[in-house]
Amino acid sequence: MLPAKLIATLFGVTFILVGLLGFVPNPIVAPDGLFAVNTMHNLVHILTGAGFLAGGHLGYARQTIIGIGVAYVAVTIIGFLTTGNMLLGLVHINEADRWLHAALAVAILAAGYVTTDVKTASAS
Repeated sequence: MLPAKLIATLFGVTFILVGLLGFVPNPIVAPDGLFAVNTMHNLVHILTGAGFLAGGHLGYARQTIIGIGVAYVAVTIIGFLTTGNMLLGLVHINEADRWLHAALAVAILAAGYVTTDVKTASAS
């Protein structure tokens, strides 16, 4: 089993970097990029990354991973039910985002279920 804190840290750093990348002109994560983003979408990525890091740091890495995975399931469902390009009227998305969110939901949940929280022995 993989240590949940490590996985939470990897997800956290990745989400923060993607969020920051969205503020820099590039063809992948941009308003007109492969994955459509706006300022709110970038901030959601950064906050999600911070959530992963905080959960790992506070000793709730596995629960955080699973919780964020469940949230991504909801985001996926809402995204596919959204007819336009604005998720909840705030977050710019496109078809690639919808499918990426679905893949992330599966990957994050799977990671949550194959990880383990490493407990240290308490002093007696």
